[in-house]
Amino acid sequence: MLKVNFLPFPVLKTDRLLLRRLTIADADTILALRSNDQVMKYIPRPYLKNKQDALELITLFDDKIENGIGINWGIAFLDEPEKILGIIGHYRMKPEHYRAEVGYMLFPEFNRKGIVSEALQKVVEYGFKKMKLHSIEAILDPENIASEKVLLKNGFVKEAHLIENEFYDGHFINTMIYSKLNR
Repeated sequence: MLKVNFLPFPVLKTDRLLLRRLTIADADTILALRSNDQVMKYIPRPYLKNKQDALELITLFDDKIENGIGINWGIAFLDEPEKILGIIGHYRMKPEHYRAEVGYMLFPEFNRKGIVSEALQKVVEYGFKKMKLHSIEAILDPENIASEKVLLKNGFVKEAHLIENEFYDGHFINTMIYSKLNR
C-alpha cells in the first residue's frame, strides 16, 4: 500500500506560479474564496460563513498534510507569493489503490488565463513522480464545462457519468469522473 509523506511541505513552482502551503494569514482569502457564489457554483460543499470557519479549514488541511492523507496548495503568482488566487490539491486519497482525487478552485477574475491548467500540470506531476500515484481522478458537476475543458486539455479522460449518485443540500446530483493514468 502507498505511504505518502508531505513533510517537509513541497513548495512547487511553474513559469508563473508558486504553489505554497496555506497559513492562518490566508484565512480571509480562503473565506472569500469558499463563500463566493461563482467559485462554489459547482462544488457541493458548505460555504464558509466566517473567519473561524476558514481557520478550521486551514487546520483541517494541515492535519491531512501532517498525517499524509491529503495535500492542498495555495496558488499564487511567483512575484506576489502572499496573494492567493485559488487552491489546488490531492483529496480523498485511496492509498490501497495508488489513487487520489485532484480538486481546484480559483477566484473568477483569474479564470481563462491558464492558471488552473498550469497548476494542475505541476500537481499531477508531483502526484505521479513524488507520491507514486498510479491514477489521479477529478470529480465534477456535468454542467462545469470550463473544468471539463481543463481536464481534457491536460490528458484526463472521462471514466463515468453518474446519475444522482450524491445527495447534497436536499437533492440528488450527478457527477462525472475524469482520470489520468501514470503511464
